[in-house]
Amino acid sequence: MSLLDRFRSQAPSTPTQATMMKSLHDSDHFQAATAETPRSQQTALSQVADAFEELADHLAKSSRRNNDAGSPQQQEEDGEEEEEEEEEEGEPELRLDSFCQACSLVSVLFSCLGLAFKFAETEYVAKVRDLVEASKTFENLQNVVDVDAANGTVRTAGSHTRNLRRVRQGLDLIRGIFQQFVASDDNSLKDAATTAYAQICAPYHTWAIRTAVYAGMYTLPTREQLLVRLEESEQSAEKKMKRYIQASLPVIQYIDRLYTSRNITLDW
Repeated sequence: MSLLDRFRSQAPSTPTQATMMKSLHDSDHFQAATAETPRSQQTALSQVADAFEELADHLAKSSRRNNDAGSPQQQEEDGEEEEEEEEEEGEPELRLDSFCQACSLVSVLFSCLGLAFKFAETEYVAKVRDLVEASKTFENLQNVVDVDAANGTVRTAGSHTRNLRRVRQGLDLIRGIFQQFVASDDNSLKDAATTAYAQICAPYHTWAIRTAVYAGMYTLPTREQLLVRLEESEQSAEKKMKRYIQASLPVIQYIDRLYTSRNITLDW
């Protein structure tokens, strides 16, 4: 059973770290990766970094193909008919099922942060689960946004496009925490998590949620405890976090462009 199938069949309650780790280790994706990579490297952080590097690489290759196809020389070689087809397909595509596969791996990272980000884990898992269900119908992220834009349901609670926006914020939150983590050697994660949350999520949360989150920052694991939960050393964690930081950015920017290119603002 694939990781996406496991995600579809999960109960509504948020999975525990142990449950998510078991899903990852039992998944076809994990087993395939283990066959190619030494066991010592098959941590949750390794899988997340690998998955987002694959997404980023796909987007980069897709953009290069579009740019090459749109060049004057290529247009002349391909002819007017193919040129018109390329104009319609100029925006890179990202498969929804592949995106969900990568995003489902990130859930484990939220659980490693403990109670302070339980709200984020709960919301994130629910939104990813919705997109996993949507992947049965929609082939790529573009289709999701286009349908909601046409129906006027982009910001409607429960819409796939709204949930995609929330998942994107979850990816960015982990990215922000990692950036703060590698930029400091402070044993406490409070400052790192508080800074990342204030920049990425706080502007979109109510006063009550913000208050609860900031109060929960005192329950964050220490730097050492987080490394133990991630099964990483200081050096290996920093290397893999930097990989995720770099690889997740083009994915996040791609999602943002799906909205802005359709005149959908990002202030929500």
